[in-house]
Parts: sequence; structure tokens; C-alpha cells
Amino acid sequence: MRPVGKRNVTRSILRHTSRNLARHLSGVALLALAACSSGGTSGPGGLAGSDQTVSAPNVGVLLPLTGANGVLGNEMLAAAKLALSKQSGTLPPPKLDIHDTARAGGAAQAMQAAIASGDGIVLGPLTSVDTASISPMALRAGIPVIAFTSDLAQARLGVWVFGITPQQQVSRLVDAARQEGRHHFAAFLPDTPLGHAMGDALVRSCREGSLADPLVVYHAGGSEAIRSGLATLSAYDSRVATASGQTTGPAQDLPEDLAAALSSASKASVKADAQSPGDPKASPPEQAAKATPSDTSSSTLSAPPFDALLLADTGLALKNVIDALKANQVCSSDVRLMGPGLWGAFAGKLGAVAGAWYAAPDPAARTLFVQQFSAQNHRVPKPLADLSYDAGTLAQSVYTATGGRGYPVDLLTQPQGFSGVDGAFTLTGDGQTVRRLGIFEIQSGGGARILPAHKSAAPAPGAS
Repeated sequence: MRPVGKRNVTRSILRHTSRNLARHLSGVALLALAACSSGGTSGPGGLAGSDQTVSAPNVGVLLPLTGANGVLGNEMLAAAKLALSKQSGTLPPPKLDIHDTARAGGAAQAMQAAIASGDGIVLGPLTSVDTASISPMALRAGIPVIAFTSDLAQARLGVWVFGITPQQQVSRLVDAARQEGRHHFAAFLPDTPLGHAMGDALVRSCREGSLADPLVVYHAGGSEAIRSGLATLSAYDSRVATASGQTTGPAQDLPEDLAAALSSASKASVKADAQSPGDPKASPPEQAAKATPSDTSSSTLSAPPFDALLLADTGLALKNVIDALKANQVCSSDVRLMGPGLWGAFAGKLGAVAGAWYAAPDPAARTLFVQQFSAQNHRVPKPLADLSYDAGTLAQSVYTATGGRGYPVDLLTQPQGFSGVDGAFTLTGDGQTVRRLGIFEIQSGGGARILPAHKSAAPAPGAS
């Protein structure tokens, strides 16, 4: 491989690396929107035993090389070729067996061809639907699959979901928020597949961390729905009543579990003796009409019943959410705002939520890959090329470890994992990929900076 010799190429690398990284999560997260839970449930064939290997060393690549996603597919193919072209000692690189999933017969036909060719491992396909269609065949044939989808419904032993998932992002955010002393989580999310994926991930992450179940509210997207939804989630009426010297319980029309959670959290945060709506002795205070944000815009309210809030909106809906946060006095001094990796694509415009976090790969690990790719292909790689390069690096590493004899499960899932351009990663026994993402913090002037690993930003209110 020849080194980068021209200044203009070097400048292009430096100029585009951070911008492309910021877009990386956007592309990966969009794959989750096409999620569909189907596919085979049979065992992983000859790969089930840790001492077994696939007899053929060939690496199958299943990508859309023509059609609507042809440009992206070819970019990912170029990255996989780069990773697999590196020779280790006297061992020649594995042979690539390339199949176009956009041709007649689709991914299923491409997988049949890979099986007929005796491929030992498959990199791809790109989407959840294609992954579901090839999984039964791959499992029956005992061929491990490193799929580029973000849909965890496709994960199982023998088929690894390699895309950066909402669960990975949310889990990293919850872990970082816990490190700075936050324990009461909530989410205000769009009623979309991505919103629900983020919400489900928050519930799961909180349970895995032995935290109370988070308050999760979904909205339809209109400005009024966003304003009223955030007022409900943040217990706005109760906080207004407390500030005016009144006591009140949660709104009577809330679901029972949400009302109970809001009531309990409100008592803990403001130490007010709020009346329960189920108490027969309770009576509504005089003139207990609901306040609106404009009624008390000059008053300072107590903190809402959570100290970390997960969001997932973008575009105009995100602007409406930001406006509603201000109106309902959900302040960054009390609450750590968290969002999707999609925010990285336009972090320069998010100064209004300074201090908010999102999780994404550390760009420092990507620099060498960008230089090598640019030297060979005379262009800066697209963000999703990272996935295929890392998958190729994984295959090359296992191929070398076995002396070119195959791709056994015990090496694919080795506890020490692998080093990739999107950071270190480990394949698990249930088909997932564990990644250590970086935490990025939005700055007041726009843009974001990555926080030092394992270091809290600032203590949460009341944290010891």
C-alpha cells in the first residue's frame, strides 16, 4: 500500500474524518428502522462445538452492489477487501467470494451461492430483512454470519448483529450517568420504531443496573403534544402547586402506574406531603385548574421527578422538545439530557442543549483506517465502511489464528474481543456485539467533545 503523498488528500482526510464519524451513527441507526423479527431458530450446525472449525477458509461477502444501495455496498466491499488483503507471515490472505444481494433472487440466492462455494464465514448482508432471509440457511450449513444490521431480533448464536444498536448507545449512556450519581431515569421519545427501540433499551438497561424502571412517554410529534406530554412527564402541575404553597397529587387522568411513580418521585424530590388521588380523605385544592408553562414562567420550580432524561427526536420535533423543556423548567442543572448518536450529525446546531450527551465511537481509532482507505481508493470512506472493515479484520484475525483452517465459534467469541476502527468489540454467545462507545457532550457554542473514559462530568444534584 502506498502512503498518502499529496497534501490535498491529507487535508481532505483531516477535514472529513470528524464529520463522517458524526454521520456514522445516523446511517447505522436508520438500518434499525427496517427491523423485522423473523428468520430461523435452528442451531448453528457444525459451529456449535468450541473445538470445531469450518473446513473452507473462504470469506463470503453479501452486499448490494447494484441498485439503490449499490454505491454504499461497493464502499463497504472496498473496506472489507482492505482489511482482508493483509498477509500474515507466509499465510496467504483468505479468498473473497463476493455476491450481490440486489440481483434476482436477492439475499437468499446470494447465500445459496455462498454455501455452494463452500465459504467458511459470511460478512453481510446489509439489512434486517436480508439477514432474516439468510439466517436459516446459514445456521443449517454451519456458516457464521457477521450481519451489518442493527436489529437485535436477528441475533442468535451463529448470526451476529454487527451494527451499532440503540441498546448499545443507551446502555453506555445509562452507565455513564450512573457513574456521576444519577439514579432516576425517564424518556420522552417519538412514537416511531427508533423511539420505541430507545425506550425498550432504557428499560432493559435500568433493570440490568438494578435501577427503578424508568418513566417512558411517547409523543406523536406535534408541538402541543410535545408540550403537554413533557408537562405530564415532568410533573409540572405538582411542581407549580408546590411553588405556590399548595399540595396536589398527580393528574387524575394519568395511567395508574405513571401516576404512582410521579407521586413517589415528587415526594422524594421536594419532600412535600402530596395527597394521593386514591385517598378517600383527599380533596382538591381550591381553584386547582392546571397551570400552563406561561402561567409561571417567572417562577423557579423544584426539580422534576427524574435526574436523567433520554430523548430521540431530530429536526423540527427536536426544536419543539427543546422549547418544551424550557417552558416546563426541565433544566440541565437538575437533569442530564441524553440523546441518540444521530445527534452527532448536527451537533454544531445543538448549543441550546449544552451539556447533553450522546454515545458514539471515538474518532481517534478511525484515523489510520481513513488514511489507508484514502490512499488505496483516493477518497474518504463513507461511515458505514467502518463496519465492513472491522468485520473483515475480525475474519482475518480468526483465519490467521487457525492457520487458515476456518472460523470456530470459540475464537469468534473470545473474551478479549477484537480491536476495530469503531473501538474494541466482542461477539457474545447470543449473537450480539458488545462495544465500548465514547460519551460526547454538546458544547454551549455548538459541537461536541468526547469525555475522558470512566470520568464523570459533574456530580448529580444530591449525589455523594
